[in-house]
Amino acid sequence: MAAPDLYLNPSEAAKRLGVSVKALRLYGQRGLVTPKRTAAGWRVYGPDEMRRVTEIVGLRELGLSLGQVAQVLRGDATSLETALSGHQAVLEGRLHQLTEIVDRVRRVRADLAGGKRPATGDLARLMKPATSISVAFDLPWPWGGEPFELHDIKPLNHIVGPLGSGKTRLARRLAESLPDAIFLGLERSADGGANARALLDANPQLKSRVDQALGWLVEDGANVSEALATLLVGLEHQDSAIAVVDMVEQGLDKATQEALIGWLRRRAPSARPLFFLTRSTAILDLDAVGPHEAIIFCPANHSAPIPVAPYPGAPGYEAVASCLASPEVRARTEGVIAWRPGVA
Repeated sequence: MAAPDLYLNPSEAAKRLGVSVKALRLYGQRGLVTPKRTAAGWRVYGPDEMRRVTEIVGLRELGLSLGQVAQVLRGDATSLETALSGHQAVLEGRLHQLTEIVDRVRRVRADLAGGKRPATGDLARLMKPATSISVAFDLPWPWGGEPFELHDIKPLNHIVGPLGSGKTRLARRLAESLPDAIFLGLERSADGGANARALLDANPQLKSRVDQALGWLVEDGANVSEALATLLVGLEHQDSAIAVVDMVEQGLDKATQEALIGWLRRRAPSARPLFFLTRSTAILDLDAVGPHEAIIFCPANHSAPIPVAPYPGAPGYEAVASCLASPEVRARTEGVIAWRPGVA
């Protein structure tokens, strides 16, 4: 047995592996790794468990669901071909972007060699992908028409704020201002999913994409529901459009929310930007925010929305954290309105 100092608690193991403690717990719940236990019953990860989780993380980065990861770890590599094909497509897309940037650098160097100095604006855009998306507009009520801009929009954008902060109005204005954007409101399931089913029946390609997404999500622990199917139809119906979603977790249980954000992160690098309102810690786990994500916070005092970095101590971090709750708490308090004695 390895020396005791080679065994790490979940927090230490997660930090070393670059994953969240929640992810480690999920891998254990799905039987992918079995951590050792101390005499007091605490989970610890030794060299063997760390190697196992490293394999799991690597397979997840290739786009495999937890179910597919389990198959590969058991020696069944049939899931790898599809995953590697998709990963190759993502890498080729990044390579195309890098090639464009290299070409721009070459042109600037050629101009410099010929005595032509590039404009400051050209230098500022030099390292940005040609497909970089920005938006600018005047903020709607409850703001006072202040100018608002977003540059170099990330693939996944969390919109967070307390009740009455204007976040839904911001989301609607984003959908109006962004190119080829659609808004998926809370009424998306009001018809019992009839419209979503009609779209699936009329569009075999859409049905194939939704079925593929559902399969991945179910293997990651999601529970199929009308709310999930309707959301996926909305996201996949116009796969080239930017989607803005009101309360993405609406109607979804905790396991489904966790699977959904994993799926969204998997598709993020090659997908069009997605904006979504959330108040769930299962969707916005501040310890798990990746490089393709951004947080936009709408303050309660209706000052202009601000970007917030997912690090303790960053401006707005505590305010964002205070707006989030677990799916269990969100379900328990759904529709509850704060009341103060003596206020009619």
